[in-house]
Amino acid sequence: MPRPHKCRFIAANPAISAFKPAGTPARDLESVQLRLDELEALRLADLEGLYQDAAAERMGISRPTFSRLIEGARHKVADALLNSKMLLFQGGNVAMADTRTFECADCGARFQVPFGTGRPAECPECKSANIHRASDERGGGRCRRRGAGGGRGGGRGGARQGQRGRVRGGAPAHKPLAEPSPDAPKQQEDQE
Repeated sequence: MPRPHKCRFIAANPAISAFKPAGTPARDLESVQLRLDELEALRLADLEGLYQDAAAERMGISRPTFSRLIEGARHKVADALLNSKMLLFQGGNVAMADTRTFECADCGARFQVPFGTGRPAECPECKSANIHRASDERGGGRCRRRGAGGGRGGGRGGARQGQRGRVRGGAPAHKPLAEPSPDAPKQQEDQE
């Protein structure tokens, strides 16, 4: 029996759930399922232009795993485009990254942006560049990733164990899609 997939972190759910050729009813098309982790791999590698090491770190997986993900995703997209198939975006063992809330000083709009996507350039409502982090979210902040050294304090932005936004081992903390059951810690204690 194969080992279960490790949870992969994605920045956001896609805005659409399917992509199909124009002019053909969906019922007449074959479909290809592109998992959400494969879609995130495409976004990081091909849209943002990250190297595989950096993209794998952002998703919380190894570089060889990222390489397999991106290869499978590119194959599925090519199949759908060249053979007129519908792409369905669903599935995969994924968790959403935490978000930051920004506020526009000109129009007062509040909007959220996932961590790791950079600071927004403008307000989505009024297009003003006069934006800042929401005052109710200031404080502790989120720790940055460690540098290439991987050891505590050895790299750029090294974090102490237990610092907000980090979990043991230096991996970024993310919100799982489903909350763990209240019995989860009890079950782990029973197994030890």
